[in-house]
Amino acid sequence: MIPWLADDEPFPPVVRALRSPNGLLCAGGDLSVTRLLEAYRHGIFPWFNPGEPILWWSPDPRMVLFPNEFKISRSLAKVLRKHLYEIRTDTAFEHVMHACAALRTGHQGTWIGEDMIAAYCALHRMGYAHSVEVWMMDKLVGGVYGVSIGRMFYGESMFSMVSNASKIALAHLSGQLERWQFDMIDCQMNTPHLASLGAREIPRSEFIARLQELVHCTPIAEWKFDSDLFI
Repeated sequence: MIPWLADDEPFPPVVRALRSPNGLLCAGGDLSVTRLLEAYRHGIFPWFNPGEPILWWSPDPRMVLFPNEFKISRSLAKVLRKHLYEIRTDTAFEHVMHACAALRTGHQGTWIGEDMIAAYCALHRMGYAHSVEVWMMDKLVGGVYGVSIGRMFYGESMFSMVSNASKIALAHLSGQLERWQFDMIDCQMNTPHLASLGAREIPRSEFIARLQELVHCTPIAEWKFDSDLFI
């Protein structure tokens, strides 16, 4: 049995999260900016199907990507050197969210419903949520979005309409975050795709300890990427 949160009730300690399903902590509450920021600062994230109660998670172990450990394959390195694309940040945040949602519909379902899109767009307007976008021929072909607090980035989802587009976005994100001295990108759950890019699992206790330092660092004033990351 998991707790049901009232709108103004704080989250329970993450050590109370279930082992099966791994990380399920509580249900209820809302998707307000205040609630979401509180969740992320404590290593908790929402994940639920549209039309169902909000579920909050904090799995153990936690999948993370350390920016300096991002793996660039030979084929991806060639793509990055050719620069047949343009990287933009925060110019099409809602579009990226809709593209991520559409990519998953019909496969494993999607947790990115209209309520989630509205909630994260509110975070975006307040400067907490960001998108990294890959454009080709003035068309959005891939990207990633997530939440940034202090010097911590929480990856939420990514999409690709052409080969390697999401990897390009993640490569630029990792490279820039390393320059900005971000220590971790939260990947939430273990997947073979993320593991192939260098992400790995760490104990939740280690994740929370690192997190508590990073979220109190001075945030980046302007979310603008350097143009010389892959020259």
